[in-house]
Amino acid sequence: MQLKKFNFKIINSTNDLAIRIIKNTNNKSGIIIAEKQKKGRGQYGKKWTSFKGNLFVSVFFPINKIQLSLKELSKVNCLLVKRLISDFYKGKISIKNPNDLLINSKKISGILQETLSKSGETFIVVGIGINLIKSPNIKNYPTTNLLDLTNVKINSYNVALKLKKIYEKFIPMFLKFNVKKIDNI
Repeated sequence: MQLKKFNFKIINSTNDLAIRIIKNTNNKSGIIIAEKQKKGRGQYGKKWTSFKGNLFVSVFFPINKIQLSLKELSKVNCLLVKRLISDFYKGKISIKNPNDLLINSKKISGILQETLSKSGETFIVVGIGINLIKSPNIKNYPTTNLLDLTNVKINSYNVALKLKKIYEKFIPMFLKFNVKKIDNI
C-alpha cells in the first residue's frame, strides 16, 4: 500500500489534519509529517510538547477488514514504532501500555490512536511522536531523546520516511493478522 505524503512546516495537530483529510477528501490513506505542532495532543486530551527537530506524524488508513481489536491495533502500532526506534538505538525499548515507549524507564515516544467513520468505512489515525533531539519536562514522568542516548543527531524527515516504509509494508499484513501473531512483528 502506498501512503500519500502530506508535508508541513507548522500545523496545529497532525491527527486533527488527518481527520480533516479523511472527512473532506477522497484520500483513504496517508501520512502527515510536520516539523512542528502548535497544538499537539496526547492521550486523554493531554498536551503533546512539540519541539522542532522531534518527530510528529500521523498515519491513517481504513480498518474495516482488519480482524484486530483497537487494543490489539494499539499493540501493533507500538511494536512498529519500537522497530523504527531500534534502527537508531540498540538497547532495550519497552512498551508501557497502552501507548508509550520507554528507554531506561523514560518516555521516548507516545502514540495517539483515534478512529472515525465516513460513508460506512472506519478509519484509524495513528499519531506518533518521538523525542529525537529534545525531551519535554513532564511532571512525575521522566523523558529522554535519541540524541542524548546515542550522541547522533537524527533528521526527523528521514525518520518519517522510514516510518512510512514500515507502515506501507505492514498495513496489507494487518488483514492477515490474528492475536497470536502480534508478538512476532
